Amino acid sequence: MVRSSTESPPVQGQEGADEAQRIAREAEIGFREVTGFRRWIIPTIAVSWSLFQLALPSVIILNTVYIRAIHLAFAISLVYLSYPALKRPRRGGILGYLSQRHRFTLLDCGLAAVAAFSALYIALFWVELSGRQGSPLTRDIVIGITLVLLLLEAARRSLGPTISVVAGLFILYSFFGPYMPSVLAFKGVSLSRFISQMTISTEGIYGVPLDVSATIVFLFVLFGSMLDKAGAGKYFVDLAFSLLGRFKGGPAKAAVLASGMTGLVSGSSIANVVTTGTFTIPLMKSVGYPAYKAGAVEVACSTNGQLMPPIMGAAAFIIAEYCNIPYIEVVRAAFIPAILSYIALMYITHLEASKLGLQGLPREQLPRFLPTFVRGVHFLIPLAFLIYELVILRHSPELSAFRAIVALALLILIQNPLMALFQGKPLGPAILRGFGQILSALMAGGRNMMGIGVAVSTAGIIVGVVTMGLGGIINEVVAVISGGNLIAILCLTAVACLLLGMGLPTTANYIVMATLTAPIIVKLGAEAGLQVPLIAAHLFVFFFGILADDTPPVGLAAFAASAIARSDPVRTGIQGFSYDIRTALLPFMFIFNTDLLLLGVQTVPHVIWIFFTGIIAMFAFANATQNYFLTRNRWYEGILLLVVTLVILRPSLPVDLLDLSPGLRTYVPLGGVLLYGGVFLLQKAREGTSAKGPQEG
Repeated sequence: MVRSSTESPPVQGQEGADEAQRIAREAEIGFREVTGFRRWIIPTIAVSWSLFQLALPSVIILNTVYIRAIHLAFAISLVYLSYPALKRPRRGGILGYLSQRHRFTLLDCGLAAVAAFSALYIALFWVELSGRQGSPLTRDIVIGITLVLLLLEAARRSLGPTISVVAGLFILYSFFGPYMPSVLAFKGVSLSRFISQMTISTEGIYGVPLDVSATIVFLFVLFGSMLDKAGAGKYFVDLAFSLLGRFKGGPAKAAVLASGMTGLVSGSSIANVVTTGTFTIPLMKSVGYPAYKAGAVEVACSTNGQLMPPIMGAAAFIIAEYCNIPYIEVVRAAFIPAILSYIALMYITHLEASKLGLQGLPREQLPRFLPTFVRGVHFLIPLAFLIYELVILRHSPELSAFRAIVALALLILIQNPLMALFQGKPLGPAILRGFGQILSALMAGGRNMMGIGVAVSTAGIIVGVVTMGLGGIINEVVAVISGGNLIAILCLTAVACLLLGMGLPTTANYIVMATLTAPIIVKLGAEAGLQVPLIAAHLFVFFFGILADDTPPVGLAAFAASAIARSDPVRTGIQGFSYDIRTALLPFMFIFNTDLLLLGVQTVPHVIWIFFTGIIAMFAFANATQNYFLTRNRWYEGILLLVVTLVILRPSLPVDLLDLSPGLRTYVPLGGVLLYGGVFLLQKAREGTSAKGPQEG
């Protein structure tokens, strides 16, 4: 019998869910679980951090340097208290001491205190330091070196060794550049200049990424945490199943919709997997999806959750700063690619269900739509309020998020007493439950942010080295490797993003690769006669950084999903990446066809036409890659479907190849739509013939 989405997962599924939660904790939150009275230390620091961040838009007015320093101090101290030096438990001796799971070690407490002081040093002595910029004292250098080393170690503990190794290589390069081969030679820097740039200025560790994290990202992450603690995650899942669960492959389609809605407020693919996958993956398996495909669907849709505005994996705000455009313009540019990607994924689940001959869940096993919608409609109020603040009133992201958080907190305090009143239960415990949910959200907000804070600060080291003069060298080297070919540099950037993303979180991956390659993409495009908008180059990097979350063999989202599905994580990751090939196509297309980013598009009919033709193109690409439309594709149909994709998403290509009038570019997508209809009719006729044959026989 098929289990309703409102029931608890079965025992075996619960074991997988527990394992997925463990992976998520280790990847993003911290997994030292302290016992005794000390267990309140980390929550207290996390709540204090959340309250400090909430006070910034409304109560406290501070210099931006102070805000960045305090933000980093909270993040780095939480990391040392939350993560032991060694992740794998060891017994006895120094290794056992360094891998303590249930208590703080004296070493970790000392490192947390020293790291926090080093991070706060620039704020404590800002007046003095600003007066001797470029001429640091010995004390400044010692504390600066301490901060760099402790930051690299904090990044290693919380994010894995990759980002620390990459940052370390850039640091070494800045000193040993003069001794490199001629093509890589760099004049190098002195220790004094390096420390001045990295630790007592706003061009290194305390640069733009940390500023965006401290002023904007934290509030949006806190908003998502509060919405989740209020029960919105479960509501989104139930709502998705009530809408789509009865259709062919319904649980998979519901997983896509639920992850998309969760992605509106969650900047984490792993958290998205754990939130929605606990319910969706067992139900996908129950209707016939193989375990690895059920996990892969959840991986693909949860990974793509970071594409969904307004949070976009916390990178949207940094993109706005780097491109010097309003945040709402980033959301506008990313909107159509994000929606197209999700609709195409839902279509892929339909194709998979058709190939496997699967059906949906029985109606009686699903929650009813209207009661489900009404039960949690209040969760949509703060979301609508946030969008109203951002889009209609055009308030700053930080002020909009702050007001949405206040509205959500009031909603939480109201919803519990009202529910108790309707159910005839006492009001006292309900009121306390509301305050408990808010407190829990404040804890989660701080703990969820510590990895991001450390990541953007470490990435700031790389950005700082590049701005010291290394950027020009990198431009020349990449131009030589790519032969000055724009397609080659795009492919090189895509591969580098996927490789770096195996060990870096999305935001840090984006910062590193955008710093190194986005300017080169724009420059080479101009040399090739193609004007590539800066926002297009940055979104290109961002999209491929997201795809790294399900890239085998390291994709943590795939490991979390496979734990729930009880499938092989590598096979799950490979299948998930095959579903995400459509997302890998879009960045290449919007580099050459900026209409997809709505750049220069002013009229509503034009937007509708771009959206409609984009859907047809993504459907055609899904049909081609899945080798299925109404039935199995024939070889020439697959080629025709790829042609449809190409002429719609890049209409200038056939115009250039066939030397047609540029005015015909407008009509090329229409030809692609008609060709797609032709393939549909071919398969419809063949489907009818194959269905008729057995009946006659």
